[in-house]
Amino acid sequence: MKDLFGKAILDYQTNNNPQDLVTETSISEEDEMSVAYLFRDYEKMPKLEKKALQLAKGRVLDVGCGAGSHSLYLQNEKQLDVTAIDISKNAIEACTLRGIKNAIAKDVMLIQNEKYDTILLLMNGAGMCGRLNKISGFLLQLKSLLNEGGQILLDSSDIIYMFDEDEDGGKWIPTDNEYYGEVVFNIGYKGDKEAPFNWMYIDYNTLQNAAHANGLECELVMEGEHYDYLAKLAIK
Repeated sequence: MKDLFGKAILDYQTNNNPQDLVTETSISEEDEMSVAYLFRDYEKMPKLEKKALQLAKGRVLDVGCGAGSHSLYLQNEKQLDVTAIDISKNAIEACTLRGIKNAIAKDVMLIQNEKYDTILLLMNGAGMCGRLNKISGFLLQLKSLLNEGGQILLDSSDIIYMFDEDEDGGKWIPTDNEYYGEVVFNIGYKGDKEAPFNWMYIDYNTLQNAAHANGLECELVMEGEHYDYLAKLAIK
């Protein structure tokens, strides 16, 4: 992994000629993403993210923290005990430079013997499990990290709107994937390209079914303006 996403974050933090990231997926055209967006403060965050931060309590694990904006808010404004993790060492270096006290380069699937009251998976964090056939293992791992009365807060989108309708109003979905929310992501930065990786957008009903199958309650907390939503999972 070249860690171009993390490189862009660290370049922005250290003022090292940051440039836009170029993203492309198996179902969408090339698009430019401003790295500055990852450094947004609370006021500039979407409503779903603000709601998740309002609900966060106790000991918090921010999974896939990126530039650490959510962790920073919870640590500084809500005075919570936050651990920010990301598989990107560059992103974690930027988080530390921004003042996050506990930022660690780690894969959430490898954490053991820790318990949290809130696990955050924002900016479509559930997508990191990559494929629907991996969701059970992913949810069971998160569940093992929850204290009694703890919660998992995650946002995602139902991307059914991206597919064409056929004449009778049904959606025309290519059959390459087991599940229509599965995509392949490509990231480019400063002329370099990351190896393609799997990502997933999970619709609420599919998430709810997976949660129930793995002993978790699932509640729809809030719906966004564009097929997106915030969900709260807790141990049954």
